[in-house]
Amino acid sequence: METVEREKATGNRFFKEGQFQPAVVHYSLAIDALPPPSPETAAAAAILYSNRAFANLKMENFGLVLSDAEKAIELNPGYAKGYYRRASANYVLEHFKKARDDYAKVIQLNPKDKGARLKLKTCKQTLRHIAFSQAISSEHERVYKCVTTETSRMAVEETYEGPHLPKEGVTLEFVDELRSHFENQKNLHRTYCLRLLQSMFQYLKTQPNIVEVSLDDLEDDGKFTVCGDVHGQYYDLLNIFKLNGLPSPSNRYLFNGDYVDRGSFSCEVVLLLFAYKLLYPTSFFLCRGNHETTNMNKVYGFEGEVKAKYSELAMEMFTEVFNYLPLGHVIGKKVIVVHGGLFSQDGVTIADLQKVDRNQQPPLSGLMSEVMWSDPQPLPGRGPSKRGVGLAFGPDVTASFLATNDLEMIIRSHEVKEEGYLVEHNGKLVTVFSAPNYCDQVGNKGAFINFKKDMVPSYVSFTHVPHPPVPPMAYASPMYGMG
Repeated sequence: METVEREKATGNRFFKEGQFQPAVVHYSLAIDALPPPSPETAAAAAILYSNRAFANLKMENFGLVLSDAEKAIELNPGYAKGYYRRASANYVLEHFKKARDDYAKVIQLNPKDKGARLKLKTCKQTLRHIAFSQAISSEHERVYKCVTTETSRMAVEETYEGPHLPKEGVTLEFVDELRSHFENQKNLHRTYCLRLLQSMFQYLKTQPNIVEVSLDDLEDDGKFTVCGDVHGQYYDLLNIFKLNGLPSPSNRYLFNGDYVDRGSFSCEVVLLLFAYKLLYPTSFFLCRGNHETTNMNKVYGFEGEVKAKYSELAMEMFTEVFNYLPLGHVIGKKVIVVHGGLFSQDGVTIADLQKVDRNQQPPLSGLMSEVMWSDPQPLPGRGPSKRGVGLAFGPDVTASFLATNDLEMIIRSHEVKEEGYLVEHNGKLVTVFSAPNYCDQVGNKGAFINFKKDMVPSYVSFTHVPHPPVPPMAYASPMYGMG
């Protein structure tokens, strides 16, 4: 057991440092070094599987969490943390009844666990809210706060010293002032926040699921930049604009989802991006990621941040806007950009994706879920998802999809990469991630991809910049981190 204990201790050290992937590696080495199963070693093995589950929970690998938690429970049915890990993953995956039952089991095993009692209470409240919402929706037509809220009657106090949104809509002067205002850690007035959301809602309703982006009118010295996840890292977003230039008709951008959560400046990120979208609707593009969803926002901080900086009404309106964000973009008839990845069935076409009803929370399966959650794998074929949603797809699946749709490349995001990007699948798939030193812990670079009119990609990596002393996850729910 000497090797087991050494690798476990190393895994624990990496975990405490926030280095969750190395922690998983060393917990796995410890598990591989375990002696043959016996009643004497079962308890130690259960702890290792539970520890690995916790590290994967931090990386949102919910499918791996579930498998390790179930192994821990199998080895030691009286080990409360096994149920805790499984409940935490099931809650994020919206398996609320399963999460409720596991938290109840934790309390049965450890009646003094206040964290489990709080989580059980939250699960029950969520289930009641779902039942209530379903009852209302079956009796009444859907009512949108973005439509019914009368912002024209909302006053802006004379003491407010921030940017003022003109009645005619977003202007370049407003966006420039907003960018600096946010950099100085000041909030936009709540009335203007709601007006921006209303304008975004009305615009996005007119857009298709997959937006065709032409570069035919791009100037010869202009460029089109694709960015990945930003995750509330506002000061790194400003650094992208410093390195690559501010958005304009000749300096176009596509941000590929996951603007919010984890980083504690998510409101600033998403509101500035919305303002740019309204300023340059045909030169600035936004896609929906798996974190532009209700349950992820509840757990990973965006809902708490919005309620702290703006209001509960604003959060409802953000959700309505997120539901209408496009699911992908095709650039120059050659490159498709989606947040997650590809599909469990062959032959999916762009026309099929256009038929999806995106104005909802993504279901647990189907095209919408897969395009937002799936990940590539190096081996051919398809495999189960480490996240518990979507799937893993190989280079043959990528090649088939591109051939079916007469495309040349897939750009996706959704995963941290050491250099901020990674080219895979024989050069036909690229992951781009634009949140450097993710969560102030990972140490990765961020990246973005530049295209000229010739559609040849060039990759730019960059390091993180300092931000004010507000840590990541400052607004996160108690449901996070107590697995």
